Amino acid sequence: MLKVASYNMRKSIGTDRRRRPERTLEVLREIDADVVALQEADRRFGARQGVITPHLLEEHSPWKAVQFGVRSGSMGWHGNAILVRKEAQILDCEILHLPALEPRGAVMADLRVNGEVVRVVGMHLDLSGLWRRRQAHAILAHLDASVRRLPTVMMGDLNDWSAQSGCLRDFGRHFTFAETGRSFHARRPVARLDRIMVSPELAVAESGVHDSAAARTASDHLPVWAAVARS
Repeated sequence: MLKVASYNMRKSIGTDRRRRPERTLEVLREIDADVVALQEADRRFGARQGVITPHLLEEHSPWKAVQFGVRSGSMGWHGNAILVRKEAQILDCEILHLPALEPRGAVMADLRVNGEVVRVVGMHLDLSGLWRRRQAHAILAHLDASVRRLPTVMMGDLNDWSAQSGCLRDFGRHFTFAETGRSFHARRPVARLDRIMVSPELAVAESGVHDSAAARTASDHLPVWAAVARS
């Protein structure tokens, strides 16, 4: 069994408008996932440094960041990052360039966690439905072209409301969605913008939205999580 989570951490700026990365880590510790996909993990301007410093991650969490080597001081790529437990093995990783009007990307890592090898894709898709579909097609095409096929978990802020149309329907032809629930806005969730999907080799045993006092103030999104296993 593998527990995964996805969290748009909004650069650790909470609904109280305060930037508190230690509060982001508090929420993640509450979830206690083996693998976490983060969105908006880096500052938007300047050097785009990671909001959660390496020292904070090392000293106050059980996770390490997958190093994509794109920007010095950045945790990920266009704000997308992947955290894994410190004892996990990172077998491979890469960034995915996505078609977009504004900077967008996705990240991918092959991991050995709890004795199992799994591929994880983290993403933050566009606000435009047309560009979301183009980005979904690019991600699916990249996976399809991979020489090595692995059980795959994809997760992130997809910015789409309805599974009956758009990029969610495109993803749904190949992946199964976890029934996580409504995650936005954190104080009064009405939209299922954050999603977790698994390939046919995997099944979702449990899933949900993490709604705690800390989570309601740490970001404008609530984290979503799923427990997955071999099907």
